[in-house]
Amino acid sequence: MSRWIRRIGFTIGAVVALICIAVGVVYAVSESRFRRTYSVPPEPVAVSTDSAVLARGEHLVSAIAGCADCHGEGLRGNVMIDASPMGRLVAPNLTAGQGGIGAELTPAIIERAVRHGVGRNDRALRIMPSQDFQYMSDDDLRAVVSYVKSLPPANNQLSPSHLLLLPRALMVAGVMPVLPAEVLRDSAAQPMTVTPGPTPQYGAYIALVAGCKGCHGPGLSGGKIAAGDPAWGPAANLTPSGNLGTWTEAQFIQTLRTGKRPDGSALKAPMPWKTVGRMTDDELHALWLYLRSVPPRAFGSH
Repeated sequence: MSRWIRRIGFTIGAVVALICIAVGVVYAVSESRFRRTYSVPPEPVAVSTDSAVLARGEHLVSAIAGCADCHGEGLRGNVMIDASPMGRLVAPNLTAGQGGIGAELTPAIIERAVRHGVGRNDRALRIMPSQDFQYMSDDDLRAVVSYVKSLPPANNQLSPSHLLLLPRALMVAGVMPVLPAEVLRDSAAQPMTVTPGPTPQYGAYIALVAGCKGCHGPGLSGGKIAAGDPAWGPAANLTPSGNLGTWTEAQFIQTLRTGKRPDGSALKAPMPWKTVGRMTDDELHALWLYLRSVPPRAFGSH
């Protein structure tokens, strides 16, 4: 009997030791990637005080790029996640108020963060959707930079981000793309040049910058959301093969403005309909034209 007890004890001890080693490896690898620095040549951006440019920047932040969804109203900072087993993820205060980093943000630093996902300390920003923003046109980037630099100071002190074991393990396993900068170093795209207007070409631009393809897939055919909460469920198929193919344009716009589908069902998280619904009629029309022009695809086929 004592022999079997010793064997069971050795087995449990070995399992615990392996778990400890695995946890140590995950933390070591993830921390190494968090601390890696990136060299991004500074890109000069001319700041404007023109009212039309600032208005465009505010519209991009609040309705298209969705910066306020993470950074909060007035970009004064926001706690995005603060719960086990994920940890704490904070989008910083971008103003020059107490607890903010606005005084340190030069136009070049903002450009690097937006398009490349690299922060002031040359390290990769966490969950910064630069894979979408890399396509942002020069005019729109200038508008965003100008708007951020025009923000009034807002006092909001937030404790820093701290990711626990689960997101670190998912990152190491390649399941959760926590650091988009890692990919952008190899495949960063050129900013697009597009004229805003009610055209499918502008709709394609909106679909990229607004992050539609980040959730619905590169072919907009839907399926599992990369790095998403399993409780969210799959993203819908936005090609003509999906339910959207049976909607009218008026139903499409009404859905994005109200969060209710034509059948009365509610759009679920993380669909940012409250943000997207702030787009202008021309922008939603352009997005509709683009979605009607993409090839039909089977659900989840990408």
